[in-house]
Amino acid sequence: MTKFTAIAASLLAVLAVPAGAAEINENLNIGGSVRVNYSYIDYSESSKDKLGDIAFDTLSLTASGQSGNWGFASEYRLNNSTDYLILGYATYDMSPELQIQAGVTHVPFGNHGYISNSWWMGLPYYLGFEDDRDVGVKAVYKTGGMQTDVAFFKSPEYGASNNARYAADLFTGTINGTEYNNEETNQFNLRHTQTFSGVTVGASGQYGQIYNSGTGNTGDRFALAAHLNGNFGSWNVQMQAMHYEFDAADAEDENKIGVSVVGWQYEVSAKGQIYNFNVAKTMATDWGSVKFYNDFGLLTPDVEDDSYDNSFQNVTGMAIAAGPTYTMVDLIAGKNMTFSTANNDHVGLPEIGDDWDYRVNINFGYYF
Repeated sequence: MTKFTAIAASLLAVLAVPAGAAEINENLNIGGSVRVNYSYIDYSESSKDKLGDIAFDTLSLTASGQSGNWGFASEYRLNNSTDYLILGYATYDMSPELQIQAGVTHVPFGNHGYISNSWWMGLPYYLGFEDDRDVGVKAVYKTGGMQTDVAFFKSPEYGASNNARYAADLFTGTINGTEYNNEETNQFNLRHTQTFSGVTVGASGQYGQIYNSGTGNTGDRFALAAHLNGNFGSWNVQMQAMHYEFDAADAEDENKIGVSVVGWQYEVSAKGQIYNFNVAKTMATDWGSVKFYNDFGLLTPDVEDDSYDNSFQNVTGMAIAAGPTYTMVDLIAGKNMTFSTANNDHVGLPEIGDDWDYRVNINFGYYF
């Protein structure tokens, strides 16, 4: 049985459950999306020769439901190179204010939702600090304009040697000649936010262990962030400042660590600060809306090796919503940054050269 067949069978099984089926099916939502992606890479001769490339990007399948106090949410994605689970968790409403979630669920760290507007995501995403998902239990308490999230995650959604994952986690394997045996485990998260007059401010904390599968020893990691998301009429402003540290046990080089995401692995500075400043304006139209935005991210490494350099990412773009479609048109500028530079497939390590690189990305999605 293929993975796609298994997913389809699972969804059909949900629909066919006899016990309480009427109540569940009345509140069952099934949907998804199909997305196509165009990219033009200014630092790739083949991309320039062909005037870019267009290809299938993603097929996503989603299902959610509610039966009394119990519920669930799930999402699975297949893209042009791999497939992976995005979400899969059960919920129980203890009260109108308090919900418990268990399974593969969002990690509560940083700005609610995203610290970005673009398809390209923000700089924290590439280190596992934006839109991350892990396996554990989370309590979400909401009252008035206040929200508090408390969570414990036992492990990432996939093993550390598997790079086919949606969100970045620590990697076990060899990158550029350095061997990494790191696994994330036993992670605690706390986030508190307060909303008033359209402005949400908050703080987040994260602490977890790093298990070395080669030696059996354990290191640790932590991160702290302050964040703001403000709506001012048709304008939106996002700001975030964070500090992080990965202190791996028995590291070959304590200044860097390996991570993986979306089928790839690379190295990042083991300690540093990340700053984000995003601004967006949404304009209503007769057929939908257009959001113009600029997302800026900066990582400053904070390690013993003085040769480590800052990393920059800036995305200028617009998001077009029309009926069931959503299109993001982005100009990505990167400096010493993975996925957006020619010679620097890392974040916060010593820079090769001293140039900004550019690429254009257009992602068209149809949602059903």
